[in-house]
Parts: sequence; structure tokens; C-alpha cells
Amino acid sequence: MKTIFIGIICAFCCSLILLAALLPLLKRLKAGQYILGYVKEHKSKGGTPTMGGLAFIAAILIIGLCLCGVENGEINLTFAITAGFTFVGFLDDFLKIYRKENEGLKPYQKIIFQVAIASVAATYCYLNGITKLFIPFGGGLSLDIGWVIIPLVILIFTSTVNCVNLTDGLDGLAGGTSCAFLIVLGIMLGVRQSAFSILCFIAMGAIAGFLVLNTNRAAVFMGDTGSLALGGLISCVCVFTGNSLYIPLVGIMFVISGISVIVQVIYYKRTRKRVFLMAPLHHHFQMKGYTECKISYVYFALTAFVGILCLIFM
Repeated sequence: MKTIFIGIICAFCCSLILLAALLPLLKRLKAGQYILGYVKEHKSKGGTPTMGGLAFIAAILIIGLCLCGVENGEINLTFAITAGFTFVGFLDDFLKIYRKENEGLKPYQKIIFQVAIASVAATYCYLNGITKLFIPFGGGLSLDIGWVIIPLVILIFTSTVNCVNLTDGLDGLAGGTSCAFLIVLGIMLGVRQSAFSILCFIAMGAIAGFLVLNTNRAAVFMGDTGSLALGGLISCVCVFTGNSLYIPLVGIMFVISGISVIVQVIYYKRTRKRVFLMAPLHHHFQMKGYTECKISYVYFALTAFVGILCLIFM
């Protein structure tokens, strides 16, 4: 418990310090976010520094290496994979800034990078016998799926990373939702996976430090640099501890973001009509007149609520 509190405090302070140092540099380099023209509510956000995710990801890696040790192969691979997704996100953000438009990497390029990184995790799981999945609400019951873990892990990584990325659309939304997810996951892992439990709370502390400057109105955005890395980190922790099936439960708001986009695209292509005023779903609520603060709070609260139910009945 003492280590967890130390980790949270150190990660929070480290993230805040790194962000304070990074922000002037981002402004000097004019690393501002380019806003899509049809998101009317976001016009005033144009030019807000992005790639702030570098600060909290660096804090997670620094404090994580100090407190979680370097002997655990899964922890080390988690750091490496998180760094890999950070690089992909950074490249995407950099291209947007360089081209002065809202498109960085092409969708197929992102998928290629994501599948390549996910394949490393999938292969590691299979070769090291990490093929069991804990069944939600099964009282510790697990299922060994053998080689099926390979395609499943690739699917988990690509879907989780992209759903977290889609949730990063309002001030504090992805960060707040991720904090709630990581708190629940950290408690869930507890003593059984102490190193990963500590890492969850370290990540939560680092994101909380970032949220100081990211809540409405945000002074900095995490960018794809941060959102892809968060998706990668969450995927690693769940996959390497056998808790992958809890992602669509505790991460219900991430799932809703992804599904709302899929439904909107399919329905529009078939009927030329929209189900939502705008997708992902948080933009629909925003266009309905709800404030960013209220939407972000509800996403956090619902994630925490479903997480608590999982903890009670797990």
C-alpha cells in the first residue's frame, strides 16, 4: 500500500513537472492542434498545444521503472509496447502539425503499425503460456484458449487503442475515463499481480497530473501521442494478467465511443442519414447542448460505477 501511494504521488508530480517544462517548448514550436471545421464548438481550440501525452507517458515509464522493477518480463514488455504506441501517436501528431491539417498517418498506416506492435505481445503470450482468460463474474474461473490467444490479443490491442483514441475528443474525457479504468483495474489485480497493480496506480497518478492542465478549458491536449499510448498500456496490463474480458465491461465508455462511430458510418452509407448528430457519441451530447465538463464527468462516473460492480461480483 505504501508503494502505491508513493507511486501515485511521484507520478503525479513528475507528470506535472514534465508537462510544465514541455508546454513552453510546444508553444515555441507552434505544435498546435488543427481542429476539424465541422466541429463548431471546437473552433476556439485551434492552436492549443498538442502531444502533451509525452509528459505523462514519460512519467509512467520513469516511476514505473523505479518502483515496479526490471526483472518482470511482462512489465518490461509493457513499457516497450507503450513506448511503441507513443511513437506511432507522436508520428501521427507530428505529420498533422507539419502539414498544417488534421490528417496525419493514413488509417491503413496506423493499422499496420498497431497490428505489428500487437503481434509482438500476442507472440510473447503464446510462447510464454499466457493463454488463460479470467471469466468475468466467474469467481476466479479461467479458460485456457491456447493458440487462439494470438488473433485475440491482436484484436484486443487494435480495438482498445482505437476506442481510447476515439474517446479523446473533449477536454479531460479520455484522461478521466482512463483514470477510472486504471483505479478499478489496480484494485482488481491487488496482491495477485502486485507489480501490475502498482503500475496501474502509477499511470493513474501520471494522468491525474496531466488533467490539471487538460480539464476544460484545456491548456494542452494529449494528442494521439497520449491516447494511443494509453490504449496500448491498458491492453498490455489486461492481456498479460489474463483480464482481457474485463476491457469491454470496465471500459464500457471506450466501447461505446467505438460502436457509435461504426454504427454511424454503416447507417450513413446505407441510408445517407445519421443515427447521431455527430459521432463519436460524446460529440452527439455536445451538440445537444451538454457541456464538456458534464460529459467528461458522466463518462468517468459510469466507468467507475461499472468498475465497482465488477469488483463486487468478480
